[in-house]
Amino acid sequence: MMGREVRAELRSDVISEVIPGVIPEVIHEVIPEVRRAVNAEGAPALETRIGVGVLVLRDGRVLLGERRGSHGAGTWSPPGGHLEAGEVVEACAGRELHEETGMVLRAWHAGPWSVNDFPDVGRRYATLFVVVTEAVGEPRVCEPDKCAGWHWVPWSALVSGQVGPLFAPLASMVTSGWVPQGEPR
Repeated sequence: MMGREVRAELRSDVISEVIPGVIPEVIHEVIPEVRRAVNAEGAPALETRIGVGVLVLRDGRVLLGERRGSHGAGTWSPPGGHLEAGEVVEACAGRELHEETGMVLRAWHAGPWSVNDFPDVGRRYATLFVVVTEAVGEPRVCEPDKCAGWHWVPWSALVSGQVGPLFAPLASMVTSGWVPQGEPR
């Protein structure tokens, strides 16, 4: 199934983009959820975008930074960003990880997904998470206007609320009960 082309058409005036390489089983789950929410009132109130969140795991910890200068400012989030037209998910994850932290993605697998509204910026995001099990380098702040600093945080600190507030897609994932492989539920 990997590598086949998936066409995601929500509404031609919202998003109509061929996204090669997107994990098909994820798209088949995400797209109906986004479509249902977009069409609930009969017309889209929010522009729909696809985001990619990069969950870098190392020694039982996940890499998080405090967001600056964009929607979700003041919340904790993993590296990530928008899936560009024609870009595959893993390329987006690698690009965003490198642009934001200077790290290089080496090994990854598909993670969970979330759908979140950001009315303050007029957008709804379907966020596809990529779980990175191997990345080269140590994180550094490469975009100081977007991140206050990177920190390795135990997953249990997210679940217990010791770290926060969390960026909405990350908070949705934590609330859903998803945990990285090997972490206690």
